[in-house]
Amino acid sequence: MQDFPLNQESAQTAGDSSETPGSAAAVANEVQPESMPGLQELLRKAELQAQEHHDAWLRAKAETENVRRRAQADVANAHKFGVESFANALLPVKDSLEAALAAENNTVESIRSGVEITLKQLAAAFDKFSLTEINPVGEKFDPHRHEAMTMIESEQAPNTVVQVLQKGYALHERVVRPALVCVARGKQG
Repeated sequence: MQDFPLNQESAQTAGDSSETPGSAAAVANEVQPESMPGLQELLRKAELQAQEHHDAWLRAKAETENVRRRAQADVANAHKFGVESFANALLPVKDSLEAALAAENNTVESIRSGVEITLKQLAAAFDKFSLTEINPVGEKFDPHRHEAMTMIESEQAPNTVVQVLQKGYALHERVVRPALVCVARGKQG
């Protein structure tokens, strides 16, 4: 086994053997520059990595913009065609009404029967899309669901709906049209 000098003094006392091609110091000097990249190499690697990150960022930004545009188009189409299935449910109702008008020699009974069938078709379309009637006779007046047209004297408790002038409608519990009602004023003595 060969002993290598531990400090600079002992290396100089050993002579110029540290400069000889086979010595440990010469090998260390040769290995060191190869194992540590130079500043130019580090800069080149950093620039390549920065370019890769920039390209990835541009691709992600473009993809985000595409997703945003697609989402806007989907929302626009939902607004534009959102009632398409409801319209399809109403078409048989219109067809029935047109058929009733086109028929000749109608009797009162046949017209009444046709209107009842048409009303059932319309009610089925309303049920399918959760469009419900607001018919509050006998209920307490609710200003969020009813619109009071007048107050009348009644035997019923004050603020009770006595008469419905026009039914209201709610779509999924949201009032589309409030019911027009007459409200009990209560007896004045």
